[in-house]
Amino acid sequence: MTTYVMLINWTDQGIRTARDSAKRLDAAKKALGDMGGSFKNFFLTMGDYDMVAICEAPDDAVMARFTLQLATAGNVRTRTLKAFPEAAYREIIGSLG
Repeated sequence: MTTYVMLINWTDQGIRTARDSAKRLDAAKKALGDMGGSFKNFFLTMGDYDMVAICEAPDDAVMARFTLQLATAGNVRTRTLKAFPEAAYREIIGSLG
């Protein structure tokens, strides 16, 4: 599984219906689960982003499909970062020669 960091902001529509946000999170978790992925952590945050999620998905195409599905609902905008675990980081750094 590949790990992804999702940086999430509510849209104007999303913040107007913030009371429904927990239900939307549950639906998002189910949708990603149905695609073979999962949410590992979820945080409400202060600062440049309203929320941050750590997710896993089988591949980039699944994560792209999931984020596009979220976007079409109109409640959030996301920025998704592919994350390399420490072992991969060490391998990449070690290959620099």
